[in-house]
Amino acid sequence: MTLKQVKIVTFGLLLASVIAGLDGTIINTALPAIISDLQGIEYMGWIVAVFLLGMSIFTPLWSKLGEIIGNKKAFQLSVLLFLLGALLEATARNIFFFIGARTLMGIGAGGMGALPYIIIGYIYQNINQRARVLGLISASFSIGSIVGPLLGGWIVDVFSWHWIFYINIPIGLITVFLIQFSYREEKVVSNTKFDYLGATLLVTGLMLLLIGVQSVGSLSWYYVLILLLIGIILLIWLFKVEKQVATPIIPGHLFKNTALVVDFLLFCLAWGASIAFNTYVPMWSQGLLGVAALAGGLTQIPGAITDFAGANTVPFLQRKFQDLTIVQFGLIGILISIVGLLGDVKTPYVWLLAMGAFYGFGVGLVFVTLQIRVQQDVALKDMPAATSLSYLLRILAQTFMASVYGVVLNIKLVQGVARADGRVTMSMMNKLSNADTNKNLPVNLLPQLRNILHSGMHTIMLVAASLLILALLFSFWAKRKLIVKKN
Repeated sequence: MTLKQVKIVTFGLLLASVIAGLDGTIINTALPAIISDLQGIEYMGWIVAVFLLGMSIFTPLWSKLGEIIGNKKAFQLSVLLFLLGALLEATARNIFFFIGARTLMGIGAGGMGALPYIIIGYIYQNINQRARVLGLISASFSIGSIVGPLLGGWIVDVFSWHWIFYINIPIGLITVFLIQFSYREEKVVSNTKFDYLGATLLVTGLMLLLIGVQSVGSLSWYYVLILLLIGIILLIWLFKVEKQVATPIIPGHLFKNTALVVDFLLFCLAWGASIAFNTYVPMWSQGLLGVAALAGGLTQIPGAITDFAGANTVPFLQRKFQDLTIVQFGLIGILISIVGLLGDVKTPYVWLLAMGAFYGFGVGLVFVTLQIRVQQDVALKDMPAATSLSYLLRILAQTFMASVYGVVLNIKLVQGVARADGRVTMSMMNKLSNADTNKNLPVNLLPQLRNILHSGMHTIMLVAASLLILALLFSFWAKRKLIVKKN
């Protein structure tokens, strides 16, 4: 590839990252309007979880597909599936159709998320150049994250939430076009047989496991237990099958690399905790403080700006500190943002903005540092598998915790409504999260409604804070262990 082609391909990958950032913050801004319009507050956890479910389950399959048909075709296919999901979401007329379309969008997002890092690993051999490009990827995601709340809030306030999905389509098509005419990769000659049994076990096992977690509180305990047990059995079967195939979807030898396992676990803990902030803060501002969708979206902007700053600070910090020390700085930043939301129902709006700044800076440090570590801790031949596996694990952690947070919120809402002795209904809770519909709620009941919603969010933040404390303790232990082993 010529230098010009490399730059164009990089720009195309940056556009894909912009779409991801845009969708992430737009959907959070529009969620209150969506669940109000489609009457689905009890399915809010599902809306977040199924997108992450599609991403997590299909991420290793996209990586394997890239090895068979080429990363170029696999990436383009993932973008097209993402756009199809967005189109179907925009036309949804009920919550169940919306959730199905969101799942399809998540499947495409799995390829859009993992494959660019693999492509970057190949076209940028120099580690310093790769670090800078990863910083640009984070910056482009941040740009999408900054534009998303403003654009999403404005669209919801002026038009309707349906239009937030249409705007993905032209950007996505430009991305496909740029990659088609500029990306050159070696001709893929592969005699590898796709591991259909492993893929089936992976998809089915993870799906049953995550559906089981999400169903806590809505299904009888024995149905939940059956789903969890079958999911676990299928995943155990998967690892036995993977030991016997020549080209496994998840190479087992990667888990024998201690440094890599440390990276994986820190990714899981940090991402499982951080999703609590960017998912529920817009609802916090709209449901508890009664602000409009645009103002709710603005809560995401400080974090998007400081995410960019944190990501681009990593090369400087690497000259002064060890990688795990930088990760610890990031974990502390995320923890401050979560702990800062453990106040009462009247937390000021400006406080949400301040906590967003800590959140973004911490995420920027953690992401870039761990992503570079993952690619440095393995041989070049294992780089695609390790990269996609790290993406799988952190998205799987987000998926699992999104389900847990959704269950926590739902249980707290049901308990709060039950204690209200008929004065409060779930329909009222649906209206509370939308500034347009909460105007129709009885003024005398608003404090009680907000206390119910706050109890759920408060508990979510407690769970997230616990994960971050665990991550910090583990990082200190791991750093000491790795230094001793090295010496």
